[in-house]
Amino acid sequence: MIGRFFLITLITLSLLSCSKKDEFQYETSKRVNPYEIYKEGVEAFEKGDYFFASKKFDQAELNFEKPELAAKASLMSSYSLYGINFYKEAEENLKRFINVYRASNNLIYANYLLAIIYYEQIQDEKKDLKPLLKAQNQINFFLDKYPDNDYATDLKFKKDLIQNQLAAKELYVAKYYISVQKWVPAINRLKNITKLYEETVFIEEALHRLVEVHYYLGLENEAKKYASLLGYNYNSSKWYEQSYKILNKNYEPKKKTKKEEKKEKSLLKKIIEIIN
Repeated sequence: MIGRFFLITLITLSLLSCSKKDEFQYETSKRVNPYEIYKEGVEAFEKGDYFFASKKFDQAELNFEKPELAAKASLMSSYSLYGINFYKEAEENLKRFINVYRASNNLIYANYLLAIIYYEQIQDEKKDLKPLLKAQNQINFFLDKYPDNDYATDLKFKKDLIQNQLAAKELYVAKYYISVQKWVPAINRLKNITKLYEETVFIEEALHRLVEVHYYLGLENEAKKYASLLGYNYNSSKWYEQSYKILNKNYEPKKKTKKEEKKEKSLLKKIIEIIN
């Protein structure tokens, strides 16, 4: 009985083996035209069917014999995934492209697109910090490796925005600590802004909050030190006026003329237009 069971098992395995072998031979003997598949991918891409396009580009990559053509198909697949906000899949594809096709003429663009994918996942200062840091690291890598490339100009602008976003995160956390009267961590967060993000728009408020906190704690000399720094660098800002008012209770801020108010509104409008 045992011998019979062994024989049946052996025959079954033998049939499965032959079946797999025949299937493998059939697949390898079937001719696939990668140029036609790539063309189908391009047509789908132009129609906005990015998901189908990515599948076709993946298939074309596997069937192209020339590495430069396979690399092009791989990059098009990554861009298609990016086009439908499949950020994780696009990121994985690009990392594989960068690792496999190191001699590709499109390597610079692949690194740029990877930075853009990280950048577009950035949310406001209350959300997760991880996308901010990933975007910053990739942008710094690109600017170090390709400083004179055309894409560098765009990434330099985005780097400045990331710096402002990181500073906003620090300020948001600092304000929370102030609200629950945790003075030491609040001061540390504010000092981070003065050390790491002094070129951002949040530096003035950070210095003012340092004046505010130190004065509240009775550390008047420390408060005056930060007020002096704020006054020396930004003596026309609203944060300097507020800090000055803390240290000089009788101070009354100067009222702005209509001309000054109009000028400020015009400047603010220009800034909003640039951002949008």
